[in-house]
Amino acid sequence: MKNKTTPSQHELLMREDDFIVSKTDLKGRISYCNRIFIEFSGYSEQELLGAQHNIIRHPDMPRGVFKFLWDTLGQQTECFAYVKNMSRDGSFYWVMANVTPSLDAQGKAEGYFSVRRKPGRSAVSTMTEVYQLMLAEERRAGPKDACDASIALLTGLLNQKGASYESFILSL
Repeated sequence: MKNKTTPSQHELLMREDDFIVSKTDLKGRISYCNRIFIEFSGYSEQELLGAQHNIIRHPDMPRGVFKFLWDTLGQQTECFAYVKNMSRDGSFYWVMANVTPSLDAQGKAEGYFSVRRKPGRSAVSTMTEVYQLMLAEERRAGPKDACDASIALLTGLLNQKGASYESFILSL
């Protein structure tokens, strides 16, 4: 079930003590979600379980961010990211996500575990600007090259700052 909702300008703000938690299989299908995830998504637990996690993807999120996330997880490395999500009713909410591979007894990834918390407003402002630049670059490059083009733009911005992706994200 992919989200066909029209985005609105209504923002939902996480509370300081909120943690959105979910688990997925290797294909990104939700196998667990906590009550805060259900609350912010606007979907029922039954609708979420088995659904692709991108059911909450907001169109303001560059494709390159998710390619970077999946590439990082594919190396069995945790990934931090600021993400703008969309609720069932079109509202949006920002999160600071920490996504980690769940490993089996042999050390092989069997799924992913994500914990999201309330981001700082200055971080949201910074990432909104970065994501707008990445989206513009994706549109310029066209669908075939969109992800690579937006990742190249992000890499260039990080090089200008003399920062790694992780150090930049964690510094916001």
